[in-house]
Amino acid sequence: MSAHDRWYVYRGESKEPNDLLFTVKRSSMIQFKAKLHVFLANNTEEEVCDFKVEGSWSERSCVVYAGDSPNIVARMYKKTTAQSVLFGKDNFSVTVYPNVDYAFIIALIVILDDINKESGAE
Repeated sequence: MSAHDRWYVYRGESKEPNDLLFTVKRSSMIQFKAKLHVFLANNTEEEVCDFKVEGSWSERSCVVYAGDSPNIVARMYKKTTAQSVLFGKDNFSVTVYPNVDYAFIIALIVILDDINKESGAE
């Protein structure tokens, strides 16, 4: 994360500019629900985001959209099971649509979790 609420995601352990995969930034500084804009490494102008994440960690749900469109590429939501109720362990279901990289979606969910921990909204 940078001082400007921006997350940089690189290939492996690298921090080299040519290994940058994508960046994520909050759409605004003050948010009641998370709204993140995702820019792939080749989108240097950042006029339009490549993906958008909207959700609420407190509700344990989010939706990932393709660009600034209504086209959904992935969803995450809390799954209530007997085990989660009895043992207090959260279970999640993540639906990733065809032709979307699973690791990319998980990385976005990890960033959303990191934002939640920073805001103290656990």
